[in-house]
Amino acid sequence: MSSANNLSAMIRTLRYEARGIMSVELVPTEGGSFPPFEPGAHIDLHLSSGLVRSYSLVNSPGERDRYVLGILADPKSRGGSRFIHDNFRVGMTVQIAPPRNNFALVEDAPHTVLIAGGIGITPILCMYRRLSELGRSVEMLYCARHAAQAAFVDELHALGGKLTCHFDEAHGDRPADLAAYLAGKPAGTHAYCCGPAVMLGAFEQACEAAGIAHVHLERFAPAPDAAPPAAAASGYTVELARSGKSVRVEPGATLLDSLLAAGADVQTSCLEGICGTCETRVLEGCPDHRDSVLSAAERATNKVMMICVSGCKGERLVLDL
Repeated sequence: MSSANNLSAMIRTLRYEARGIMSVELVPTEGGSFPPFEPGAHIDLHLSSGLVRSYSLVNSPGERDRYVLGILADPKSRGGSRFIHDNFRVGMTVQIAPPRNNFALVEDAPHTVLIAGGIGITPILCMYRRLSELGRSVEMLYCARHAAQAAFVDELHALGGKLTCHFDEAHGDRPADLAAYLAGKPAGTHAYCCGPAVMLGAFEQACEAAGIAHVHLERFAPAPDAAPPAAAASGYTVELARSGKSVRVEPGATLLDSLLAAGADVQTSCLEGICGTCETRVLEGCPDHRDSVLSAAERATNKVMMICVSGCKGERLVLDL
């Protein structure tokens, strides 16, 4: 769904980065500058097909005159990445949402470990560049099945530092041993990973085995153990504080469908609880959290919820809508 906060951007360059991956450079259509962003942030592309898709920002946060995205033509695409690869052209104008960040970087950590798998390089590259510029203690592992599928490798090598590239084809088609890589890291290490679900699972296990407490990850898909979207069992009422509306969520219905049917102004993108676009403040009530974005501690506060998949555990919710 479009928003009055959206920005107009022009596609200045499209560039082949690796097999199936291209970068998209966007600039403001009216000149000037884009809103600032921090490493790990992403923007939503509002496609002419009606879809909204989120992509991480690759370039330096210090650059206000452009945004750069890395986009994989996903074989399992639900219409977003395939549409972009087939239809984007230099000079086209697209609508984008301002940057948001669900994968924030702690810049003053005593030591940082960054791990990227495949197209997961996009937020990780931005983080590595930032920490390198700051002169912080950082090391990085970049994994891909084949060297030809690894994007932005030249940029990574140009940054120097403690960088390791692991391509499965050069190791008997074996993935990187994350447990070995993460073992023995300094106290206070912050570890970050963005990649496919199998890698994220191995990463979490390896961090636990290594005693790394500060663990950060970003998913491309819902967590394997994520519950399905919450459908109301007995129905409940949602009050929208800003608009003054009251919406009834009937048994078997979802919160999002009920809000949309009532004409509520809500922002959505992935519809899977992974991108954070629909994050909404909860003023009263107890959400039934079903997302893969919020931490256990964030869920426990019940201050925000992802309305695309979550619901209500009680009879009433009051949302900041």
